[in-house]
Amino acid sequence: MNNLSKNEMLVGVDIGTSKVVAVVAETRGEDNIEIIGLGTHPSKGLKNGVVVDIESTTQAIKKSIAEAEAMAGCHIGSCYVGISGSHIRGLNSEGVVPIKDGEVRYGDVDRVIETAQAMAIPADQRLLHVLPRDYIIDKQDGIKEPLGMAGSRLEAKVHLVTCSENSSQNIHKCINASGLDVEAFVLEQLASSYSVLTHDERDLGVCLIDIGGGTTDMAVFMDGSIAFTDVIPIAGDHVTNDIAQALRTPPTQAEHIKQMYGCAVSSLTKPEEVMMVPGMGGRPERELSRQALADVLERRYVEIFSMAQQKLSLSGFESLIPAGVVLTGGAAKVEGAAELAEEIFHAPVRLGSPHSIEGFSEIINNPIYATSVGLLLYGQKQLQEDHLNYIHRDKNSLKRLSRWVGGIL
Repeated sequence: MNNLSKNEMLVGVDIGTSKVVAVVAETRGEDNIEIIGLGTHPSKGLKNGVVVDIESTTQAIKKSIAEAEAMAGCHIGSCYVGISGSHIRGLNSEGVVPIKDGEVRYGDVDRVIETAQAMAIPADQRLLHVLPRDYIIDKQDGIKEPLGMAGSRLEAKVHLVTCSENSSQNIHKCINASGLDVEAFVLEQLASSYSVLTHDERDLGVCLIDIGGGTTDMAVFMDGSIAFTDVIPIAGDHVTNDIAQALRTPPTQAEHIKQMYGCAVSSLTKPEEVMMVPGMGGRPERELSRQALADVLERRYVEIFSMAQQKLSLSGFESLIPAGVVLTGGAAKVEGAAELAEEIFHAPVRLGSPHSIEGFSEIINNPIYATSVGLLLYGQKQLQEDHLNYIHRDKNSLKRLSRWVGGIL
């Protein structure tokens, strides 16, 4: 993968609690990708982001992959896989090393990152990401790219993300059983950030809240880098269950009612707005006001946003997000969600959808696809970094070789 001029195939698989989404894209030059295939299938093998039925999850992956392959007209061999769940842990760390030869080289960066990630991780957890936040050279902070800079002491601030070893192995088994290899596991809110956040928001300070089916994933970005991550084990499926219980209707009907008539703020509805609710066990359908439905949704969304606000407050980042909050994920589409979030966070809130993507834009421009499209963009970034690393390391090797040859001659 040393030549980005030729088209590379990228595949993202978002294994959610409610559905599996597979998206296939092709790189167009160095900066653009075009989506050429899309497949979705309902998922019943996960609960709160964790696999509870390997066979069911495997079948859902196979069917979504087959649909994406048929649409793209190609065979899929490997993919980037999103991972989330309450087993995810995020923490900040620092590392310090002396700079060899007075100039920062790849070896110095590698060593300081290794030092920063040298923390005791529980035996049942594995390291998922080491995300550099900031570099400091001789007390000069705010450095994003230290290579080539002069100095004697290099520090790195990083954000570490860990996940359950068993959970990642189970997802790996499902992917392999579907006939695919895993290119990398990617934290879902990190993936979503690539598709819905702007560079200005990342630089200024923003909180991304991805409300999925089983979990609500949070991430705070400052100065262009991720600074905080957390997971709330309450999301869209809990809203659906609330509706099913309150309206005494099957979960499938409750999900349909949520999507068609749902509103997270009861004051936004009108008393005269009514809907028909299917009965259970052959009972006749009955009439219900949309305002009564909104009361059910509002209680749950208030709980989700209040928990997110509390986590922000405890982490110390609540006052460091002038760009506000960006909501994404399928459950964020409910009418009134952004307005309710503004009341609770006392900050500007917008709904985030994938942007700047070619191909299937009418379908993809939807918060539901934030993670799957973000996985493609993450993959594209990895290709670019691998390409640059190859070039720089190759140049350094040639320099060392020429010095060695020069010394002999």
